[in-house]
Amino acid sequence: MSNSPPHLARPSVIQLAIKEKPALYAAYIPLFTEGGIFIPTSRDYQLGDDIYVLLSLPEDPQRYPVAGKVAWVTPAKAASKRTQGVGILFPKDEKSRLLKLRIEEILGASMASDRPTQTI
Repeated sequence: MSNSPPHLARPSVIQLAIKEKPALYAAYIPLFTEGGIFIPTSRDYQLGDDIYVLLSLPEDPQRYPVAGKVAWVTPAKAASKRTQGVGILFPKDEKSRLLKLRIEEILGASMASDRPTQTI
C-alpha cells in the first residue's frame, strides 16, 4: 500500500484501439489546440488527472503512447445519451503534434463533416 498523496499517484494506463475511421472521427477532439481523444470509461476521473493512453489508430500498426490530462468528464447518464468517459488533452510536445497530424491525415475529408461526435 502506497502512502503517497493521491495527486502523486501514478497515472492510470488505458489501451484504446480505434479500428475504424467513424470511431476515430467520433473520438477525436480537434477543438483542443494540441489535439485530444475521447476515451469511453466508467472509471471516475477528475479534471486535470494524468492519464497514460496507448492509442492504436485505424490502418496503422503503430501504438502511440500519450501522457495526457483529463480535460473534461462525461458522467454516467449524461444528457443526449452521450457515452460515459473522459476527454484527454494531448501534451504540448512533438510526439503529440505528429499524432494529431496523423489522426487528421487518417480522417482526411471527414474532418469537415458535421456528423455528431462523442465530443463537443
